[in-house]
Amino acid sequence: MNSQFGLANVWSQGDIVTKSVALLLLVMSLASWMVIIIKTLDLIKYKSVAKKAEDFWHSEDFAAGLDKLGSDPSNPFRQLVLAGREATLHHRNIKAHLHDTLDVSDWVTRTLRNAIDEFTGKLQSGLAILASVGSTAPFVGLFGTVWGIYHALLAIGAAGQATIDRVAGPIGESLIMTALGLAVAIPAVLGYNALVRGNKGVLQKLSRFAHDLHAYFVTGARVGVAGALGQTNVLPIKKA
Repeated sequence: MNSQFGLANVWSQGDIVTKSVALLLLVMSLASWMVIIIKTLDLIKYKSVAKKAEDFWHSEDFAAGLDKLGSDPSNPFRQLVLAGREATLHHRNIKAHLHDTLDVSDWVTRTLRNAIDEFTGKLQSGLAILASVGSTAPFVGLFGTVWGIYHALLAIGAAGQATIDRVAGPIGESLIMTALGLAVAIPAVLGYNALVRGNKGVLQKLSRFAHDLHAYFVTGARVGVAGALGQTNVLPIKKA
């Protein structure tokens, strides 16, 4: 009796449109879960390196601080430090380009902003997939439901009878497509919101770190960090 209902029966009794809708929902679900898993692992990694970024300001010198950030080239905090250092050295040593009209503060600001923008694009990659799946999956499932109900009504009309036992099975199986659409859309929407919220927290920490780096490369001291005696913790800049 159970073999007459459920997903297996929907697949076996469905036509090419019904099967195509089911396969499309499966692909959308797999794509969204892949994005959720990959971006969640990336977010966990970035949150971990963000906690260690504060150690940079408690180092003996710039080289020691850079070592504390590790050697991972994907570390955004390390990328900011390297970008700021290269911008400072470039502005100090080369005086024959258009950037001569910019002072070191503007030059470092633009370089750090470019680095943050590149990381932001990398951090947000894949979120469009979740947004698309979350917004379209219910309608894809609804289309499968409407198509299934249409064929169920044709079958009922051809049989000449519309008793409850003939209606309940086909209509219920068609409504399964709506449930599948929601089952695909809900994780995508929840995953999107969670990742956006997590990404926002990482970007806020990165922006604060960039602000301190800007002050460090321009003035030689981190802004607003006072020690026990009210003195600012300064990391001396070593000229390359």
